[in-house]
Amino acid sequence: MALFGRFSRKPDPVEEAARARIRGWVEAALGTDVTLTISEIDCADPTCPGLETIILVMREGEATQAVKLRKSMIEATEADIREAVKFL
Repeated sequence: MALFGRFSRKPDPVEEAARARIRGWVEAALGTDVTLTISEIDCADPTCPGLETIILVMREGEATQAVKLRKSMIEATEADIREAVKFL
């Protein structure tokens, strides 16, 4: 068990606040009956802007749907999120 402690990091309060904002915006757009995973990745593709936000939307009995936002979680706005999830 001690092995895993070395690799864990303290949650960044700014990142956690951004994740909570995004969660609220997605739930406002889609309803609260969804399960969400919100993460940020550093895209290695040279055409990517760098950090991207990935939102996985899971509904019981349905396939998981993914939305990619070409911005970091901190840069994402409510308008960005509403636009990204409008077809889900």
